Amino acid sequence: MKYVKFLLLGIGFGFIMVKSEAVSWFRIQEMFRFQAFHMFGIIGSAVVIGAIAILIIKKLGLRDIYGNKIIIPNKDKGWKRYLIGGSIFGLGWGLTGACPGPMFVLLGQGFGILVVTIVSAFLGTFVYGLVKDKLPH
Repeated sequence: MKYVKFLLLGIGFGFIMVKSEAVSWFRIQEMFRFQAFHMFGIIGSAVVIGAIAILIIKKLGLRDIYGNKIIIPNKDKGWKRYLIGGSIFGLGWGLTGACPGPMFVLLGQGFGILVVTIVSAFLGTFVYGLVKDKLPH
């Protein structure tokens, strides 16, 4: 019963994604072709809101649902791993037309083919977990 609030937040997130057209394949293609500002505005807003949220978490010393203090470590100075990871993420996003949040929203809208994308994302995450100790972090 205590997880109902997270289910409701997820449903709300999905509703916002649909109404803002962030799950629209056409909007995503416009973004990658630099034909419209719509998706850049959504992503930029998310970055600003995320930065403010992290600032609030650090300033107020907020705790997670289990009562543990949320610790956000400072970022390291390496940039190559972000370039490589971002490129892989972007390729997947460009090929499928969906990033992790919209994948589930689109599945919920009845686009069954997204099962392939979701399974592939889980498989990629699993493989990364197997080889992460061998990668130059």
